[in-house]
Amino acid sequence: MDSVNKVKSISIWIFIVPFFAINACLILITHFHGLFNNEDILVNTIPYFDGGASISRTARVFPTYLIFKPAMFLTAYLLIKYWIHNKKIVLSICGEHKQIKKFLFFGISSAICLVLHSIFLGIKYDYDLYKLFRRVIMLMFIIFEIVAQAYLVATLYKFKKKLFDFINQKILIAKIILVSCLIIVAIISIPIISLPGDYFLGFNLKFFKHGLEWNYFVGVISFYLLTFYMWKKQS
Repeated sequence: MDSVNKVKSISIWIFIVPFFAINACLILITHFHGLFNNEDILVNTIPYFDGGASISRTARVFPTYLIFKPAMFLTAYLLIKYWIHNKKIVLSICGEHKQIKKFLFFGISSAICLVLHSIFLGIKYDYDLYKLFRRVIMLMFIIFEIVAQAYLVATLYKFKKKLFDFINQKILIAKIILVSCLIIVAIISIPIISLPGDYFLGFNLKFFKHGLEWNYFVGVISFYLLTFYMWKKQS
């Protein structure tokens, strides 16, 4: 099936492009200080572990946004193609199913939110409504993405017998575990990160939020890395 091969090839780039982009921005802003204004420089931080900076903090300034924004636009385009081809696969192998419209809607919506977030990243307006809009768009991207992933893996698992010749069943289980973990982490974390201020019971929430952001984003795109290994190449 042509759509299977296309999903397999698209999915690996959905992982590689954003993973390279966020880490390239991080390396540049922490090690190549001559490229940045003094107020934009970051030092001695590995945010995956210490939460020293958010992804947007590393990507919204010149020149890192020249890497980040095009990478996110490309990722969004690939996401749209990914979900459309998954629709074709499920239709051709399993037939019409109510979950198809759901994962297609949420998947494409997440891509649109990623585009909107990237467009407005780095644009400064000192209005609370604008700041709220940016936070909501980013939150919607995460929610839509996780919901789309959940609907897709649930659909694939339901038809796993029909898909036996097309997928690695163990990788499908790994994807289900990953999505379940992402949902659990989101449910636990949202009340915490929604707390006002940077401290709660002596705990620095800002560092926690930043560290969570980096690791959670990698978790979200790891879904697509697993997709690459799940589908068997079709001749």
